[in-house]
Parts: sequence; structure tokens; C-alpha cells
Amino acid sequence: MNIHFWGAARTVTGSMHLIEANGRRVLLDCGMYHGRRKEAFERNRNIPFDAASVDVVVLSHAHIDHSGNLPTLVRAGFRGEIYSTGATRDLAALLLMDSARIQESDVARVNRRRRKQGKTLFEPLYTEDDVVETIDRFVTIPYHRSREILPGIAVRFIDAGHMLGSTSVVLDVDAVGERRRLLFSGDIGRPGLPILRDPQTIGDVDHVIMESTYGNRLHEPADQAQDYLLETVRRCCDRGGKLLIPSFAVGRTQELAYRLNQLWHSGDLPPLDVYIDTPLGVRTTEVYRLHPECFDREMVQRLQTDPDGDPLGFDRLTYIKKADESRRLNDLEGPAIIISPSGMCEGGRILHHLIHHGGKKSTTILFVGFQAQGTLGRHILEGGREARIYGDPYPIRAKVRRAGAYSAHGDREQLVEWIEEVRETGSPKQIFLVHGEEQSSLALKETLEGRGFPSVHVPERGSVAEL
Repeated sequence: MNIHFWGAARTVTGSMHLIEANGRRVLLDCGMYHGRRKEAFERNRNIPFDAASVDVVVLSHAHIDHSGNLPTLVRAGFRGEIYSTGATRDLAALLLMDSARIQESDVARVNRRRRKQGKTLFEPLYTEDDVVETIDRFVTIPYHRSREILPGIAVRFIDAGHMLGSTSVVLDVDAVGERRRLLFSGDIGRPGLPILRDPQTIGDVDHVIMESTYGNRLHEPADQAQDYLLETVRRCCDRGGKLLIPSFAVGRTQELAYRLNQLWHSGDLPPLDVYIDTPLGVRTTEVYRLHPECFDREMVQRLQTDPDGDPLGFDRLTYIKKADESRRLNDLEGPAIIISPSGMCEGGRILHHLIHHGGKKSTTILFVGFQAQGTLGRHILEGGREARIYGDPYPIRAKVRRAGAYSAHGDREQLVEWIEEVRETGSPKQIFLVHGEEQSSLALKETLEGRGFPSVHVPERGSVAEL
């Protein structure tokens, strides 16, 4: 059995790990890479192996950096099945269709300029038709149900606690009477976050592919998230400006709605309007309501006791669907909260809000998620005072804040706790650290080796590991 590391190796995004076992090929995730525009454009467009040779795909969760290149894979010749939980399938259908629309829209905008300059026109990475064909290939499996997906290869999903429907993937491989178990962590969530259950583990594991996003950092305690949000809102009100929150439409947006709901009903939230400006956010919130099997006990109780019967909404919260409603926010007077994707400021309506409000000193930009290297969000977070949006420069004079307590990834201690639980029934023979920038993965490797874990590796893109 071999693993080819084709994505999220010494970087965070673009998760893609190709397993060869029993003469078959299983692809774990097929995510979109985010980084410097030209590099991302080329890497996402070129699948680094024969897509038609892949027998099945197993998808850990629906975030675009894990699912976003599935239509590219299908377009390149993949004709197998895609296995996931039901919630992941429903969210992926929305996220991939939205991704196709954004790409087609952005390419059309860029091509108008290139046509005037006499340059070669671009094509979108994939289209809505490609997404339809991709979603038709999904097969859903509930948590904790083992299913044979290829001869001698069975998959089981356990809850990763990262987003709705997210999983750690267990692959049991029987080869010539010898059983080997591979555990792919997916993205490991944080214990104690609202809405979702805490991450789970499984024992008797031979090999582990493990995320390391925050392998060298500790988060602020999760119970400080609400206090930090309230403090930021109050400061923004005092400045009389807008609070812009670039947020992933799935997961972080719903958590923010949940916490603002609590602040509103407790009487602590200042009297200002809140806008979730994304049609995708509206639709994904509806998907959340359809999957109570993913909720923790607190969320189930809130569904029964919330004064409005909706923990993800309240009187001052408006979900924006139409483009003309979004444009009207540009002329909004007074303080307000605008939550809008993309979470790394790489597309979507947040770019228009940065154009109109990012240059004002009264504005506050609050980052509530990881910002990958090379993204506009990372540039702004690190103090960039000019943002290039659709090829044009715009000033950034807003106050910039980061809320680490909102991360949906486990930090160093929580990652170590997760793998220690795996080790309780026997130490894995090999651990491969992925989904982290190089310094983060190497730091976690050092930590795990100090804890006595044997054979910890940080693979490079394109490398092959024999199990």
C-alpha cells in the first residue's frame, strides 16, 4: 500500500492524497489550492495524475480546500463514486455550484479587460454542468457504518467535529489475509465549540495521515470567543463604522450567527443591524437545519428552547440573497455588522465590501479563520495597506483584528490529545503530517517525537510513502 501526497503537503490547502492498495486507487479529498494567484491557477487546473485511473474518492468534508477540485477531476475523466456523509454531500452541492458561478463570473470580468488588451482569454476551471455531473457521483454513508467500497477496502466515517458532516476517514485494507488500518484525520475540530459534537477517534490504527494547521500554536480559549466578538462590536459602534467579517459560508458563518443570537437575547448586543451577505450562507444554514444528527446536546436543547425557535437567527439579523440588496449595503449609514465570504478574501461579495469600506478608518475588519499564505486575507492581516482586487489597487485604512478563539481547527495541544487517544490501543507505525505550513508541520513533528511517537514524517508534494 502506497500514499502519493499530491496536495496540502507543507501547505494548508488543496488536500489530495492518493492511496494505492489491492491494485486499486482511492483518492482522499480533491481540494482546491489557495495561494498566489498564478500558482493557484496552474495547480488547480492541472490534475497531477491520470484522473481516469482513480477508482473512488473519499471526501472528508465539504470545505473547498478539500472538495473544490472534484469537478476538475470529473472533467479530466474520473468516472467512479464519491463517498461522504449525507451532510457533506448536501453542503458540497451548494459550495461547488457557488464555486463554479464565482469562477465563471470572475473569468468573465477578467476577460473583458484581456479582450481589450488583445490577450488570450481564460476559461473557468469548471462550469455548473461539471458540478451537476460531480454531485451525481456521490454516495452517502452515515457515521460509524463500515462499507466495502472496493474489493478488500472498507471505509468508515467518524465525527471530526470541524464542520457539519465532517469526518475522520478510516480505511481498512485486507491484502492477502493481512488487515491494515489507515486513519486520515481530515480537519480536526476543537472540543467545546457550539453546534457540533467534539471530534472522535478510533483505535487499533497502523498508519495516520494527520492535519497540522496549528501544530505550532495555541488558540485563545473557546469560551473567550463571545466576549471578544462583543468587545469588537462595541468598539466598532464607538467608531461609527462597519464591522466586516470575512467568513467561510459553512461553519464559521453559522457559529457567528449562533453567538450573535445569544448576545442579542442576553441584551448585551448593541442595537445595530447584522447582515449575512451571501446567498450561499442562507442555503447552507438551511442545510444545517436539516441535519440534527450532527448537532451536540447544547444545540439540540437550543432548538427546543430558543425564544424565536431558531438559534441561527434573530430580529436584527438579515440574510442577504440578491445582488441588489448586497449593493445597497455600500451606502448603509451608521454602524453595522457585515458577514460575507470568502473567508480568505479570495472571491465573493467580501471583495466589494472591502472596496467600499476597507479604505475608511471607521471600519474594522475581523478575521475569524485561517488565512493561507498568498491570499488577500493573509496580506491584510499582516498589515498590507493596499489590496489588489480585480486587478485594481484599493487602500486599506481599516482597523484589523484577529479572533483566534473562533478557529474550527484544533491547536497544538488539541492535536496532540487527539493522536494520544489514537495511541491508547497501540502506537501507529507511521504518522504523516499534512495540511499545515511547513514550520507548523515540522513543529508538530518535533512535539510528537518528543512524546515518543515513532516514524513521524512531513511529506513534500509529489512524494510517495510505502506502508
